Amino acid sequence: MPPKKKVDPRLERAEHAWAAVAGNPMFAFLARDPTGVDPRKLWMSWAEDTTLIRARGHARVHANGVVVANKHAPLEPDEWIWVFAHCALHLGFGHLDDPATRVDAELAVARCVVVARFQAELRLGRPPVHLPPELPTAPEERLAERWRVSGIPDGMANCGAGGAGGDTDLTVDPPVRPRWQPSGTTATPMTWPDRFALGLGQAAAAAVDEAGTPRLVERAGRKPDEKWESARRWFVSSYPLLAALAAGFTIVSDVTVSRDLAISVAAVDPSAAEIYVNPFAPLTPPERRFVIAHEMLHAALRHGDRVAHRDPYLWNVATDYVINGWLVEMAVGDLPEGVLYDPQFKDAGAEEVYDRIATDLRRLRRLGTLRGRGLGDILCDPHHPHRGGSLDDYYRRALATGLAFHESNGRGRLPAGLVQEIRALDHPPLPWDAQLARWFEEHVRGPAPRRSYARPSRRQSSTPNIPRPGWLWPEEEVERATFGVVLDTSGSMDRTLLGKALGAIASYATARDVPAARVVFCDAAAYDAGYLPVADIASRVRVKGRGGTILQPGVRLLERAPDFPADAPILVITDGYCDHVRVRREHAFLVPDAARLPFTPRGPVFRLR
Repeated sequence: MPPKKKVDPRLERAEHAWAAVAGNPMFAFLARDPTGVDPRKLWMSWAEDTTLIRARGHARVHANGVVVANKHAPLEPDEWIWVFAHCALHLGFGHLDDPATRVDAELAVARCVVVARFQAELRLGRPPVHLPPELPTAPEERLAERWRVSGIPDGMANCGAGGAGGDTDLTVDPPVRPRWQPSGTTATPMTWPDRFALGLGQAAAAAVDEAGTPRLVERAGRKPDEKWESARRWFVSSYPLLAALAAGFTIVSDVTVSRDLAISVAAVDPSAAEIYVNPFAPLTPPERRFVIAHEMLHAALRHGDRVAHRDPYLWNVATDYVINGWLVEMAVGDLPEGVLYDPQFKDAGAEEVYDRIATDLRRLRRLGTLRGRGLGDILCDPHHPHRGGSLDDYYRRALATGLAFHESNGRGRLPAGLVQEIRALDHPPLPWDAQLARWFEEHVRGPAPRRSYARPSRRQSSTPNIPRPGWLWPEEEVERATFGVVLDTSGSMDRTLLGKALGAIASYATARDVPAARVVFCDAAAYDAGYLPVADIASRVRVKGRGGTILQPGVRLLERAPDFPADAPILVITDGYCDHVRVRREHAFLVPDAARLPFTPRGPVFRLR
């Protein structure tokens, strides 16, 4: 019996990583030509490459798609994934399209930075090289021009996969040729960026399918409206910023649906990733592109979830003004007649526009969105409940991918507000406990130390003969800071969340050197517990009340108490099932994440999670 062939563990790890990269929908059309006329395809060559060994690199890519991997590189599978994806993205970004292009060291490093930034946003593998914590966001040409003058910054020179020898090879003859050859056709082959753009669209569609989003058109067996489908496909093929988004949305063009939902032109359901359009809307092809981009940005920027305490329709109107301003600035399609647009809101955010337009409610109620007058075009279909993090991740990845591809290919400048919102999607807001800590730091001030020669500090070695003052806490009696807590003790309060809230309050008060806090329990009446040591707030408080929740008497008790400082803030803890509360001093609310206060709060609202 012949002995079994010994398997190289390094090759086995590399092959598993290569299968993961080649099987990614994003790189599907790099590994195979969709037209069937191009001999080039993404291909791995496991070789003992002298150039790579001398450069201490892991892999480099040739212009025809062959990725040469260094067989001596001791990488783990997730590191090989990063290396192979890095090489494939060089092809997709068009870095090997023109052999006549002069690529100096600065441009080569800039291209690697752009690719590495794209990988970091999509979390494609684990880099085997040390990358700076923050990569520059400028396009590659601008980075190269800057570094030709100032020099390549430290830590940037080796952020690619090829080491000191570079990642790309524009030579015509690669060390290994693909086994498949074309069948003598004269059709024009697609470029690497065009094939990558198709793969991005396929990846976005796969992300939507993974999120479990049903496709109404396929489910009902309806034929797509070719006029609107043509407008959607235009984004996939010609507009990188929104290509991934457009590939994942379904256009529902149905008279019955439009009539039932009272849609004049269009509306969007972010939870289902569906855009509902009126098939009889008299729009030109550029106007349809404008409408589709408008609705996709509503969904991807999560405007429906950001309404908070605001009036939903006025918030919809404010976001319409902002989105339409961006699309006009980017020249995406043509502005349809009657759509909300005002140049005075240029460079303004949705929150700022809402505050400015909310002063004229009578006039604004007569304005109309794309859905119609008095109706918002952001829908929430009860048959398609929100899918949680999966769909949010899809929207975030789609916009981040589109932004990176748009910038890397120099497709023109984008509005600063839109870029800021897209980048903000990848940075979640501070957790409630960090926000609460900042509130305590700002409004509950503890005693401050001072410097005094009564307590000299250690003398510096450079000037040992010069005495210096040290920090001294005041020994005399000083006024100590405090705050008030109005606590909802009704039966509907969640005891776990209540314990988390009281524990956080106790820890932050201790850090601010607050000896005691004034606590008032509220249900159907107010119970004054007096000043409690902060260490006892979480461990010794016993909820006394039951019944309905009326918080205003507790707030009034603190505001009128002669032994409660006039500048001390008040923290109201409730589950939202309470009366209308009005506080006449500095205050904040601490509520569960899903709670909704029955009034418009004037102070900050911290949501427990």
